[in-house]
Order: sequence, then C-alpha cells, then structure tokens
Amino acid sequence: MRQFIAQRLLSRRLTNIQTAEIDRFRFRVKCATAFVLLGFVLLLSRLVYLQIARNDYYSTRAEDNRISLIPILPSRGTILDRNGEVLARNYSAFTLEITPALVENLEETIAELEKLVEIQPKDKRRFQRLVNEGRPFDSQPIRIRLTDEEIALFTVNRYRFHGVEVKARLFRHYPFGATASHVLGYLNRVNKADLEMIDEKEQSANYKGTSHIGKTGIEKAYEFHLHGETGYEEVEIDANGHPVRRLSSTPPVAGSDLTLTLDIRLQEVAEKAFGKRRGALVAIDPSTGEVLAFVSMPTFDLNLFDDGISQENWDRLNNSPDRPMINRVLNATYPPGSTFKPFMALAGLESGKRTPEYSFHDTGSFTIAGHTFRDQKKDGHGHVDLYKSIVQSCDTYYYVLANEMGIDSIVRFMGRIGFGQRTGIDVEGESEGILPSPEWKRRRFRRYELQRWFAGDTVSIGIGQGYNAYTPIQIAQAVAVLANDGALYRPRLVKDISDNRAGVKKSVEPELVRTMGWRQKNVDTVKRAMAGVNREGTAARAFLNAEYTSGGKTGTAQTFSLRGGDYRASRLREELRDHALYIAFAPEDKPRIALAVLVENSGFGGQSAAPLARKVLDHFFSARSDAPPVVSGTRAARGEL
Repeated sequence: MRQFIAQRLLSRRLTNIQTAEIDRFRFRVKCATAFVLLGFVLLLSRLVYLQIARNDYYSTRAEDNRISLIPILPSRGTILDRNGEVLARNYSAFTLEITPALVENLEETIAELEKLVEIQPKDKRRFQRLVNEGRPFDSQPIRIRLTDEEIALFTVNRYRFHGVEVKARLFRHYPFGATASHVLGYLNRVNKADLEMIDEKEQSANYKGTSHIGKTGIEKAYEFHLHGETGYEEVEIDANGHPVRRLSSTPPVAGSDLTLTLDIRLQEVAEKAFGKRRGALVAIDPSTGEVLAFVSMPTFDLNLFDDGISQENWDRLNNSPDRPMINRVLNATYPPGSTFKPFMALAGLESGKRTPEYSFHDTGSFTIAGHTFRDQKKDGHGHVDLYKSIVQSCDTYYYVLANEMGIDSIVRFMGRIGFGQRTGIDVEGESEGILPSPEWKRRRFRRYELQRWFAGDTVSIGIGQGYNAYTPIQIAQAVAVLANDGALYRPRLVKDISDNRAGVKKSVEPELVRTMGWRQKNVDTVKRAMAGVNREGTAARAFLNAEYTSGGKTGTAQTFSLRGGDYRASRLREELRDHALYIAFAPEDKPRIALAVLVENSGFGGQSAAPLARKVLDHFFSARSDAPPVVSGTRAARGEL
C-alpha cells in the first residue's frame, strides 16, 4: 500500500513538472511569436515610411547619385586701356589632367603617359605641388598646351588610363608682357585664404570648379566683375563615374570687360624711359582723377603666371636685389625732398606767414637751438622771394618758413592735400605713408627721449626731409590738386565696366573728395613759380625747346643723414645714393596732366627724373589732337638741387 501511494505521488510530481515545462515553452513561443510579429510590424512601418512618406526625398537622392552636376566656367572679362588696346584676354588650350583619387599607381601612370606625350621635370614638379595643395578628387594638369598630334595619340590610348583625361581650359594672356604688370596684376591658384574670402562674400556656388583667382592689381580688385557667372551641366553618369549623356545645361555668363583709364602707349614710353633704373611714375588727369600712367620699375612678365609660375622664376623674382615684385607706386614710401616746397610755399601764403613779395637775404644756413641747417648752395642765394625760392630751390627759405609756421599748422595743411593718407585708389595694397607730427612721434618710439619733438624736426620737414615719407601716388595726387586749383579727385584706374549679362556699359564717374578753398591768387603765384622752374630754374635744361608750357619742381631725397658731411655719389654704394624726384603739370594755363617721378638712387632730380618726365609729356601732347600750340624755347638751366 505504501509503495502504491509513493508511486502515485511521484507520478503526480512528474506530471506537474511536465505541465510547468509545457507552460514555459508555450510562453516562450508566444514571446517569440510576438517579437517576430513586432519585427514584421516595424519593418512594414519602415517600408511604408521610406516608400510612401519619404518617397520624394529618396527618389531625388537616388537621382543625384545617377546625375552629376558639372560646373561650366565662364570666360573671364577682358581688360582694355582707354583707347581700346587689349591688355588682358583669354585663350583656350588642351591640357592632360590626372585625378589622383582615380589612379592606383600615380608614378606608373605618369611613366606610361611619358611614352605618349612629352612631360618635362618642371611639369612633374608643378603637378606634384598642385596635388599637395589640392583635393584627391580634383583633376590636376600634368601637361598643358597639348599639340594636335599629342591629343590624337592619347585619345587612341585613352582606354589604358583610368582617371586621366584631356580637358579644354581657358588661360590668361597679357599681350604687352611686362608692361603695366603692377597695374594689371596676375592670377594664381585658389588657396585657403581665397576660399575664405569667397565664402565671406557668399560667392561659393559661383566659384565651383574655379582653379585660379586674381591675386594682385586690377585682377584682384575687380575679381567679382571679371569672373562672370558659372554655368552648370546635368550629366547622367555610369557606375564608374563616366558621363553617359547630357540631360540639361545652364550656360555661363562671361565676366565684365573693364576699360582702364590707363594709356598703354604712354605707359610704354614711361617704362622705356626708366631703362634699367628702379623707381616709379604716376600721371593723373587732374580734372577727373583718371590715372594715365602707373609705372613701377622694374616690372615682371605677367605671362610667367599663366599656367602657374615655376619655382625657378618665382625665386628669381623674389630674390632679385631690384625687387620687381614690389609695387613702388602704392607700397614704397620716400621723402619728397624739394618737391615738397611748392606746397610749403602755398601753405605759407594761405596762412599769412608769407606774401609773394616777402624776401630775405640767404647766407646759406639757418641756425636754431644750437644746430645749423645748411643750404645746398653753400654761399646762399642772396635775396630770395617766394618765386626765387621755388625756381632755384632755396632750402634756407623753407627752414625759416617751417619754423615760423610750426608743425601743427603744416600737418593740418598737408593732411588735407592727402599727404600721409591713403588716396583710396581702386586697387589694394596702398601704404599710408608718414606725415610726421608730435603725436605720431610719441606713437612711433617707445623710449621717452626719442618721443620728444624738437624744433629741428619741424625745420627738416619744411624741405621734405626728416620723417617725411610718402608714396608716389600721394605725391602725384598732391600735384594734381595743385594743378586743379584745389579740387581733389580720387585717383582711379577703371573708366568703364561692361556688364555682359545686361549688355550695358557703366561709366565710373569721377569722385570729388574735397575742395581746398585756396585763394586763387595764391595758387597762381605758386604755379607761376613752378613754370619758372622749367623755363629758367633747376629743370630748364630738361625742358629746353619744349613745344608746350609746363610747371614743375625738381627734388633730391636723402637716403641717410650726411651729418654735416659732403655728399659724394661716386664714393657711396648705389643703394645709399640720393633719390631723384620731379613733379610737373602741363600745360601751364589749363593742366590736363599732372605727374610725379621718382628714380631710386639716381642723384639730382633735374638730371635723372626731369628728363624722364619730359619724354612722357612729349608723347602725351604729340599723341593728342588737342595739343597746345608751340611756344618759344627756354633759357638755359641755372643750377640744380
């Protein structure tokens, strides 16, 4: 009986265990079924979301993967001179280009290409530099200006070179080579700074595919006018990225053409007159501010940058002792020397410190605070009035005048003319120059003893020496203001902008900055004395028998202090010799041109700078139909500063 009861209990226990196991199994099956059903529901929901709710979005994405948007670069605008001469234009050429990301072995590919086309070491160096600077998916030229035979030979073997293509590109050409190089500027590869500037100007979309951008001069200042509007082409591509067919296209719009105020023939005459000498020349129409000639010597051939300048040429330009890459017109500053005297004379008249009739006896020196300032003419000029002080360039007259006027009065007068201030000409990179004052000196020097302003500082400034330092464009602007009876027009280089989209030409109007309010009789007095400089003074020899009337002033700017010693150019290294300067306007009665000339380390203005200006003025009037009538010859020169 006990055994039977035990068996029944055991059987019941086993049954309970089996029931529990079955219940757990069923629970697991239900959970698994619910999980699977939930998965199917989620998948179905996602499918519905992707196929229905997001259908438009993903259809567009899929289409984009099949369609490539290729930029079509616009033709860059042409640059012309005031007479229609082409200064910068475009030409097309075929290039052999490699996309590094699509090539398995770059060296082997180039080696194979060398069997088909000529690839020089300089081509490889340029290609490697471009690859390092660019992105892997940017195609870079390994050879430019392919011949027809080379194009045909590569085309036959195209199937062998994945990631290598022949492309047509536009290149910039400057027909006059090195002439006006600092005005026109050049193009070079787009770099990181350029990309930031493009993004800041919200032009990123318009510069897709653009590889070159203006770096200096007009090419940079008017980049967004010259560039044009980029077009686009929709192309269907295959799995390998090769185009299959064109779907649609938006044509590009060529950049605007620029007509400059520059006269390229006058520019050529001026540059030729410099020869191998260094310096600068600026010629301005005083009634409009139009720059007729803009010369910085030496120049450099702009076409060297056409396809990316080689390292050898770049080193040669940058390491040259003549520093051809410096824009001397805008960047370099020089003491104005005696070309400052006509403006000092006018300041004296306007302030009432001088009259045309006032004269004194010049003994050849002026002493103040125990320091003696000497005239170039050791024995002095005798009795000197304002006219004679300009014609014979008497230093002592201006030592005394500067001391009587005081530095504050001088600074106020000269600052309004534009000395020590950027002119605002329509190209970048202009230096400010230095119109010295006690405040400037305190900012300039840290040591207290150097911050003090001395009476001798004012006296030196009176003859254009001391701390005076101005750019040639500032000096030329000042001459133009004087020639134009006190009306200051902002210098400019662009005359017209032709908008190719709108099909209209927009003229850049003259900008009158200010009028000085000078008394006309005072202006006439100074201009009459400057005319005397060219008739009987320090520039008379240079303007002997000129067929037009003109006014001028020679100048010599020291590069270092003589400290009372005698100047002997033959004993000095060239870089220590004085600079030669000359300013002029012509004709005398109604000036149509005003100019400033500076020849570095060339001595006296009458010997070096004035003859150069004479050649420029001769060409200017001989090339014009409204040239002034012939005038009688001039008397011989009497002395030089």
